[in-house]
Amino acid sequence: MRKMCAKMVPKNLTTEQKANRRDVCLDLLGRLEREPEFFSRVITGDETWSLEHNPDTKRQSRGWHTANSPRPKKTRMSKSKIKSMLICFFFIFDSQGIVHKEFVPPGQTVNQTFYREVLERLRKRVARVRPGIECTWMLHHDNAPCHTAVKGIPAEAFQHSYEQWKQRLRRCVAAQGNYFEGNNLDL
Repeated sequence: MRKMCAKMVPKNLTTEQKANRRDVCLDLLGRLEREPEFFSRVITGDETWSLEHNPDTKRQSRGWHTANSPRPKKTRMSKSKIKSMLICFFFIFDSQGIVHKEFVPPGQTVNQTFYREVLERLRKRVARVRPGIECTWMLHHDNAPCHTAVKGIPAEAFQHSYEQWKQRLRRCVAAQGNYFEGNNLDL
């Protein structure tokens, strides 16, 4: 015998929800088998927090002054307490990268009405910049909290995450839709 702590899960799934999770995973795996370029039509959406600061360097802020005028002062850049949320949509397997991005206006709550407007602007942008996939692209937007970096992640890491996504699809099917951690299936 050994003492074990309970595993925290988002919620208890019904038999129907588990079957639905398994079926969606099977469908995605089937599409990947039939269409190896399937992920090239997936647009990933994510959010990040951006700290505001004055981007001018000391040299950029120089200007013409008379010999008697005091020398201008430029303080060093420091982190601002003002944060803005950036919503960004991008292709992982595409050299064009970011498809659409926008800052959430200060004081704006990201609710369903606001997000629907963002998605409508995304739809129009995809139609303009990628007309070949206008009717066939798909959105993958995780429900995780905002990240602190988007651009700093190399493309190979994103592509690796899609390989991990395929592995998780397979594990979900093997677990019959139950929650699992890593390689362990919670049956």
